[in-house]
Amino acid sequence: MDETDFRLPDGRILHGYDSAPGDDGRLAVVWHHGTPNSGAPPQPLFEASERLGIRWISFDRPGYGGSTAAPGRTMASVAADLTTVLDTLGIGTCALMGYSGGGSYALGSAAVLGERVEAVATFAAIAPYDAPGLDWYDGMIASGLASLHAAADGRAEKLRYETSGVEYDPEFLPADIAMFDGPWSWLGSVAGPKSMPNGPDGLVDDDCSYVVPWGCDPPKITAPTLLVHGTADGIIPCAHGRWLAANLPTATLDLHEDLGHISILAAAEPALAWIRDRTG
Repeated sequence: MDETDFRLPDGRILHGYDSAPGDDGRLAVVWHHGTPNSGAPPQPLFEASERLGIRWISFDRPGYGGSTAAPGRTMASVAADLTTVLDTLGIGTCALMGYSGGGSYALGSAAVLGERVEAVATFAAIAPYDAPGLDWYDGMIASGLASLHAAADGRAEKLRYETSGVEYDPEFLPADIAMFDGPWSWLGSVAGPKSMPNGPDGLVDDDCSYVVPWGCDPPKITAPTLLVHGTADGIIPCAHGRWLAANLPTATLDLHEDLGHISILAAAEPALAWIRDRTG
């Protein structure tokens, strides 16, 4: 795994990852990580990616890991960061995969990059905050409601909330907890405080970005898009996936009964094969 610091046009640093440097014969798949995680690509999918001929590209979103914070960032501004990464690496087209809030960042990048994106797969993506006809908070667990309401009150309030000592209870299902006994225990190596060595900016700016306009128009996505969601997800309820599927013309919804926010990753390897099938 090659790790590189990319210098962005505004002088910020974006810490990136490349699983097969210079191998243009592989399909480049950009991994958009969840909240709060660092950006290392998904180790549980490495064996499948070798079989499918996939090169992982990823980066720590601003404020995470080795990447400079960018208060006020949006889905569209992070898509511009991705453009710099792709251009620097000489990658023309790519596919995108994103988990949780990273699924929304993947959709935003697809909307901004247009035909440069060949396919998109997301797991438990968040719908836009201003999505018409969607009760955005409905069905969320108590900790999620408190965290996102703080973000909706502005960055200063969200920062105060995250530094108040509050504990987040994800209310994982038994199916979610069981995932940590298998390959997806990898999430423990990239999640939580270790992903934010310089403070909570990554988490703060992620949550703030979910409750403001994306800065792009997701219905303009042209790439085939797979939206994977669990019906028992209380962190990002499946109503978000349903809304996205109804409003993105190229999207297909893949609902999984009784799966939650972590257990939905059991569908990640089939989704990676789905991407490969649609990119030739």
